Amino acid sequence: MRAVRFHRHGGPEVLQLEEVAVPEPAAGQVLIEAEAIGANAIDAVLRRGGSPWDRPLPGTLTGDVVGRIVKLGPDTPPGVAVGQRVSALTVDAFADYAVADAAFLASIPDDADAGEASMMSLTAPLALRVLESGHIPAGGTVLIQSAAGTIGHLATQLARFYDPKTIIGTASSPQKLDFVRELGAEPVDISDPDWAAKVRALAPDGVDAVLDAVGGTVFEQGLELVKPLGRMVSYGAITTEVPAVPVLGLQLRILTGVSLYGWQQARPDEARADIAEVIRRWQTGELRPVVHATYPLTEVARIHETLDARANLGRLIAIP
Repeated sequence: MRAVRFHRHGGPEVLQLEEVAVPEPAAGQVLIEAEAIGANAIDAVLRRGGSPWDRPLPGTLTGDVVGRIVKLGPDTPPGVAVGQRVSALTVDAFADYAVADAAFLASIPDDADAGEASMMSLTAPLALRVLESGHIPAGGTVLIQSAAGTIGHLATQLARFYDPKTIIGTASSPQKLDFVRELGAEPVDISDPDWAAKVRALAPDGVDAVLDAVGGTVFEQGLELVKPLGRMVSYGAITTEVPAVPVLGLQLRILTGVSLYGWQQARPDEARADIAEVIRRWQTGELRPVVHATYPLTEVARIHETLDARANLGRLIAIP
């Protein structure tokens, strides 16, 4: 089968499509024949190298694979069957076939769009979980960083169901700011050095929750915007600048870290319920996953060029 690999760190040009053996599903895994693959922004960071999370070379690309199960490993959970259409997060996603953990599969209707479906296994459940961790009160205010991105645009839509007074979403280009506005949030230009003051003008008493996967200075400035007893929810650091927070500097603010993998290990039944809930909202039209662009797997470098430029509105998709 074909699979994307990189044997050195660098720009999108280091990505190569190679012939490799079809993987065998281990215990508790399934083998999926891919029809669509959703890209993750963190893989552009890992491809460039020099991050705190670099992995051994040759590198693979993570992602969410949508397709049909073609083989079961030993000890798969009841109800998982060959022929079932699913979406699943996997560490070697950009390939014709992928193995995935059978415990957290998103079951996808046969007539559903594959690109949209790719957001049901990781990005939408993670968006829901970071919102739940924010404990947003009715009539409150939430600040969503990177609100036009793959996870952010879903969190911005789901935030409406917590009945907040104000949803504020940051983005970094006129197109993204317009997109955030269309999603129902107050857009703030994160590239403006005075962006925090713009947020403060919208929420003079501070915000009840900040959802941050940026890290670095943006995290520090966002923390200052949280009102006492409000929450800063950190679920990544795309800048590779991992936040370091002095405990006394929290000043009655609550800091929470969210990892989807950690949530699945700690509360597997609730993690599966999150998947079912976002699928329900997607199928009823309450949640509208946005596909920015679709490329053939042979043009994976174009996906990474867009990720490097941070130009995507919603998710980028590859088709084998």
